[in-house]
Amino acid sequence: MNQSTPNRRDFLKSTSVAAAATLAAPAILKGAPDNKRLKIALIGCGGRGGGAARNALGMDTNAELWAMGDVFPQQITATINGLKADFKERAEVPAERQFSGLDAYQKVLASNPDVVLLATPPGFRPLHFAAAVEAGKHIFCEKPVAVDVAGIRSVQESARKAKEKGLSITCGFCWRYSPSRRAIFDKMLKDKAIGDITNYYATYYTGPVKPMPAATERKEGVSDFEWQLRNWYNFSWLSGDSLVEQAVHSVDKTCWAMGDVDPISCIANGGRQNPAEGGNIFDHFNVVYEYPGNVFVHVANRQIPNCSNENADYITGTKGSAIINGPRVQITGPNKWSYPEEQAEKDRDMYDQEHVEFFDSIRNGKAHNDGEWMAHSSLVAIMGRMAAYTGQKITWKPSADGKWPGLQQSKEDLAPEENFQWDSSFKPHETPIPGKYPLI
Repeated sequence: MNQSTPNRRDFLKSTSVAAAATLAAPAILKGAPDNKRLKIALIGCGGRGGGAARNALGMDTNAELWAMGDVFPQQITATINGLKADFKERAEVPAERQFSGLDAYQKVLASNPDVVLLATPPGFRPLHFAAAVEAGKHIFCEKPVAVDVAGIRSVQESARKAKEKGLSITCGFCWRYSPSRRAIFDKMLKDKAIGDITNYYATYYTGPVKPMPAATERKEGVSDFEWQLRNWYNFSWLSGDSLVEQAVHSVDKTCWAMGDVDPISCIANGGRQNPAEGGNIFDHFNVVYEYPGNVFVHVANRQIPNCSNENADYITGTKGSAIINGPRVQITGPNKWSYPEEQAEKDRDMYDQEHVEFFDSIRNGKAHNDGEWMAHSSLVAIMGRMAAYTGQKITWKPSADGKWPGLQQSKEDLAPEENFQWDSSFKPHETPIPGKYPLI
């Protein structure tokens, strides 16, 4: 597995794809009768990848898992075994369409699938997303869509190309596909049930997602690259940190409530309470975004064991308030309302719903494209992380003194300097110290 993939830094500058050379002028599937069996390819076969494949196969009963790619071949085998019990021959992927290694995504795309599911660690998302767009594939991509500003610029360009090609793009920001959340956001945004929103407080308090193992668990001969990839959640260049990887769901809901307009600025706190030898991410953040009209949005997350957990949204308006906390989805005030529990029990799971709408758009030939807002929500989360890392107030637009070019012109790029290779030896930046970590 001593392989390499295109240099990420150079790639993000040019938004070109080495794999595209072998996929000149690809045919794009635009509409498909129900009797056409769609070929699904999975790139990234971990837990979320296996879940996405399960949702896809379950929601389109005439689709088959056609090809699979992952750096680690064991992941492919485990995922196939997990799917075959429920989907039998539709999850039988022959050995010649199982690809492992860093170039697996190129081989998967060259196998000519109709649909691609992207579920690798998000540090690779811009690279894989661009390659899939160039190959003319309909794409489901997990959130976040990038871990840094350079990656966001690449995704924005790829999403633009996807729209020109008529490709369907659906993102794993699953709450926007939840029936109960759609209902209350319609009440707030379309019906103005709580008036104008004046404040939003979102929480994502949970335990560690993938704790960093002790250095003594690292086997002899395991390279820096392999060690970091196996523990990808704990390195910001691969995960984006806990705010960008997990609490980005909460950030996305706040963006939804704000009509997906750009925030003016943000300021944040964050840090690491529990030491994690070798990793460099924070285990807590508290971010405050300022929006036009003196509206402030607060997003707080924590990944620390033995603490109170909560994933909720508290929204205040000029005519009432809203609370979203698990099954509790309600509005108080003059326009009192709550989502019926009996309806919630009948609702389709949001992870399934996003695939229902994704495959419907493909079969109907009516492209569905989440590209613009999926990049925007990811960038807003990155903005919060930058504010916490640096201890600085981050503005969306250039600063008046000319010292800060504005968020989208930031040169932040978390990737290692060198090309990805299996035996690469490199150290990522240390856990940031606010006031010392540079604003780039």
